Amino acid sequence: MKLTIGVMGASGGDLSEEIKQRAYRLGETIAERDATLITGGCPGLPYEAVRGAKAKGGLVIGISPGLSVGEHQGKYRSPVEGFDVLIFTGSGLMGREITNIRSCDIVVIAGGRSGTLGELAIAYDEGRLIGILTGTGGITGMVEEIIRVCKKDTGACVLYDDDPSLLIDRLIEYYRTSHYRKPSCFCDAREEG
Repeated sequence: MKLTIGVMGASGGDLSEEIKQRAYRLGETIAERDATLITGGCPGLPYEAVRGAKAKGGLVIGISPGLSVGEHQGKYRSPVEGFDVLIFTGSGLMGREITNIRSCDIVVIAGGRSGTLGELAIAYDEGRLIGILTGTGGITGMVEEIIRVCKKDTGACVLYDDDPSLLIDRLIEYYRTSHYRKPSCFCDAREEG
């Protein structure tokens, strides 16, 4: 199976062209590495990654907070272009986060505010492999401190890089050589990838 890499991050706010370009490159790299991109189906930096992945012919899945395309576009003001599949959870913005994170082998954080913080918390608590695209603003500058304050060993591994391509390459290498052996809280410790 293809690896699934989620891009979570700022859906709005003040997003510079440089940061948007880095998110776009993140999506391109995910597609170039033959992984499936998963986002929360939102605008902003995750959607820049969607655009980048589609430009390289990648497979893109959106986990929508809505019940339908109409609600996705109307109530949540979210795009549909560029997604190969939209999964309608009807769970709202915060409710869809669990499905979003659990659908990913690797989670990447770019920028982000309170919603992204929730996704980070879920990914960390469930022992996921997490990449932080540093220098993208939002919560990315605080992740090390947040994890230090949590004082909880979950089996999660967090890698940091300011280069989107290097970050994805490092995450994929780590996942394939080490992280797949670490069970999440839902796996028997004797199981191996």
